[in-house]
Amino acid sequence: MSDYDVLRVFCGPRGGYGNELGVIREGSVLPERAGRQELAAKLGFSETVFVDDPERGVIDIYTPTTRLPFAGHPCVGTAWLLDVPELVTPAGVVGVRLDGEFSWIEARADWIPPRTLRRYATAAEVDALPVPPPGEWIYAWAWEDEAAGRVRARAFPGRDDGIDEDEATGAAAILLTDRLGRALNITQGAGSQLLTAPQPGGWVEVGGRVRLER
Repeated sequence: MSDYDVLRVFCGPRGGYGNELGVIREGSVLPERAGRQELAAKLGFSETVFVDDPERGVIDIYTPTTRLPFAGHPCVGTAWLLDVPELVTPAGVVGVRLDGEFSWIEARADWIPPRTLRRYATAAEVDALPVPPPGEWIYAWAWEDEAAGRVRARAFPGRDDGIDEDEATGAAAILLTDRLGRALNITQGAGSQLLTAPQPGGWVEVGGRVRLER
């Protein structure tokens, strides 16, 4: 098996939680899509990144079952790991900036496949949700404090690959920010934190803390 780094992306304020990410820094060792898909399935992370050019930030992203043109937490994590000014994905060029303990990317909502953004009346309702059966990709959310832009969210990918709930999903946060048109402070999953802000021209920033697991 190829060597890989394990990151935790969108960690909470004390450094815990976050979504695990596998990064293969030497993507050239597995140049074919079939081999990459097989390894991503074997590793079992919600997403695995293959770095094809570390200096230019060219990356290729896979779930255990499919290739993604763009994904949020893989881009935030890989940007932090490579320390590059931008990433090149099949969807487009992703802007990157590092700001203290937060790593930020800038992307477009129209790069993201459809997700159901399902609003609930209270954060307690979101907390109590059972995992739905495979099918629809659901981002369940509620205001914790609407005036302050604080959101409680959980993500259910609706896949049958063993990932019932995604701990921290930057792409869904981008979609919600684009829909609401305002900056958000999102607590997702067990305690992950995602910060977002709409930008001119249809762009959205999403940022969070990244930790190297190994």
